[in-house]
Amino acid sequence: MYLMVPLAPLAGAMIAGLFCRVIPRWVAHTATIAGVAIAFILSCVIWKDVMAGNTFNGPVYQWLTSGDYKFEVGFLVDSLTATMMIVVTSVSLMVHLYTIGYMQEDPGYNRFFSYISLFTFSMLMLVMSNNFMQLFFGWEAVGLVSYLLIGFWYTRPTAIFANMKAFLVNRVGDFGFILGIGLVLTYFGTLDYKTVFEEAPKFVDATVNIWGKAEWSLMTVTCILLFIGAMGKSAQVPLHVWLPDSMEGPTPISALIHAATMVTAGIFMVARMSPLFELSTTALAFVIVIGAITALFMGFLGIIQNDIKRVVAYSTLSQLGYMTVALGASAYGVAIFHLMTHAFFKALLFLGAGSVIMGMHHDQDIRNMGGLRKYMPITWITSLIGSLALIGTPFFAGFYSKDSIIEAAEFAYHAGHPGGAFAYFAVLAGVFITAFYSFRMYFLVFHGEERFGKAHDDHGHGHDAAAHDAHGDDHGHGAHDGDHDDEEVSHDHHHGLGPGEKPPWVVTVPLIALAIPSVIIGYIGIDAMLFGDYFKGVIYVDHEAHPAMHELAHHFHGAAAMATHAVTTLPFWLALSGVALSWFFYMKRPDIPAAIKAKFEWLYTLLENKYYFDKFNEAFFAGGARMLGKGLWRGGDVAVIDGTINGTAKMVGWIAKIVRFFQTGHIYSYAFTMIIGVFVLLSFWMVRA
Repeated sequence: MYLMVPLAPLAGAMIAGLFCRVIPRWVAHTATIAGVAIAFILSCVIWKDVMAGNTFNGPVYQWLTSGDYKFEVGFLVDSLTATMMIVVTSVSLMVHLYTIGYMQEDPGYNRFFSYISLFTFSMLMLVMSNNFMQLFFGWEAVGLVSYLLIGFWYTRPTAIFANMKAFLVNRVGDFGFILGIGLVLTYFGTLDYKTVFEEAPKFVDATVNIWGKAEWSLMTVTCILLFIGAMGKSAQVPLHVWLPDSMEGPTPISALIHAATMVTAGIFMVARMSPLFELSTTALAFVIVIGAITALFMGFLGIIQNDIKRVVAYSTLSQLGYMTVALGASAYGVAIFHLMTHAFFKALLFLGAGSVIMGMHHDQDIRNMGGLRKYMPITWITSLIGSLALIGTPFFAGFYSKDSIIEAAEFAYHAGHPGGAFAYFAVLAGVFITAFYSFRMYFLVFHGEERFGKAHDDHGHGHDAAAHDAHGDDHGHGAHDGDHDDEEVSHDHHHGLGPGEKPPWVVTVPLIALAIPSVIIGYIGIDAMLFGDYFKGVIYVDHEAHPAMHELAHHFHGAAAMATHAVTTLPFWLALSGVALSWFFYMKRPDIPAAIKAKFEWLYTLLENKYYFDKFNEAFFAGGARMLGKGLWRGGDVAVIDGTINGTAKMVGWIAKIVRFFQTGHIYSYAFTMIIGVFVLLSFWMVRA
């Protein structure tokens, strides 16, 4: 049964991929959806079995033996694994269904289904692993398929650039990750989770020499290196720059990457490695500070975005920062809880954004929308639910997980956790910022004046608001620079719905299905996941050194009481203030934001350039790499290699020029030369004698 979960999506991917040019579209989507559906059903069965107390940890296949080292493919199925399996397969299933409507006019239809099914397989192999080797395999496989999907429209310059950025940035994180795994293998002699976790306390005082005479804590160095890998996959500052650009891929994969798969890999990994991270307060301090910076400063960038998908993308970055703060506060269960709730409402927001984009005939600029609620009622209601969940509205899913993170940060601050004070401030400020930019988007899209057809028209046609509740497209506003060789030459690939035309069920069903858990999953799950035995024996926390979870449990009095008490707390009023200010600015006084922009042009420029991270990377890393390559070329290739070869050739030529004076072609010249040689040899022999 365990094998069937990852293999079912793999089988669907192989059918759709290997035979994409010969099979009809219905075969491709049927095979892949069936595979993911089987994986989802089996995941639910496995979860129920795990809840009954049955777990599994063992090898499936021995891949390689080298001396005393064994490299195996194995599964660890416990409550953490089962939760991730359900999240991944359920969201993936909704995305697959949505894709039928979304990609119906794209020539790469079969290829896309193959990719997203392969993506699901890779993520399942990652979360089900019981050893570092398989974890790394799943880690890289998820990354590989994500590059294929981000650059799905591979002739568009923007897609090529985004794909390359994702690849290069993740290589930085993966370099740290593989070094951390190398340290684990070197000192523990195994890559098996169970053995490493059991032996880890013995190495709490162990040190490692990195350079010079400085000695560093082995556990600190190992955990920080592993977390650098998480910084890449889960897009933490400064390795976050690839994630907003991933919007160049189709909207369904944006939802899958941002909600349930790739970006959650790092969060899952740190939670799984809790027995290691708990042995290093320094590593936890590093984690919480990085998370706080990401949560706060990526939220600021969401305020100025006008592309509907990029607003949602920057909210993902900010929420990933919240999850990372929870990890740094040793509230690993809270991080996974927020990962789960976030998966549903973030997938909902992305698919809702896609629906809006299609209804607007591919215009992604929220300034060109307005009043869409009466034309797109399903998208309006579900987007409102997703936004309320995102900002942490009491009784909605996001409230329970997000509020728990804020409380964990507060307790970490009071306990004197390094970086706790800044983290608590960051997550509090992030509440107001998230509410402001989320509802800025909501109000500009669904309320107020109908601006479509009145603003500039980059696509050469008016925007028909009567294109109701359609599936989404992510062709950026004025950003479609080309088509594939197998695509029609057009401004876009999809054409939306006509006036009065209703969307297919494959579009509306995923929105409704994702809206339900976005409301109720937090209320249902908080007691068991955070304060029960749900993660007992799976996640380890040293409550004496890191008391955040203990304090959370002490102050928890039930899901209903938590929600009703929230109206008296600062986060609730910060969220409400953000919503109210957003409504006032963009519904009543739109001149005020314009005036603020004009007054603080320098700040707007700073945010518009994303704190100049891209320019710094281009100048320092890319420029440095080019300079290094040029130096190696001139110094190594030209000076040393070419110099040696060319110098040798010149020396041979010089000798040849001298020698040829003695080569006349006459026998008497060679005889005379021989006589001189014999004379020299005899003279040398007589002198020595």
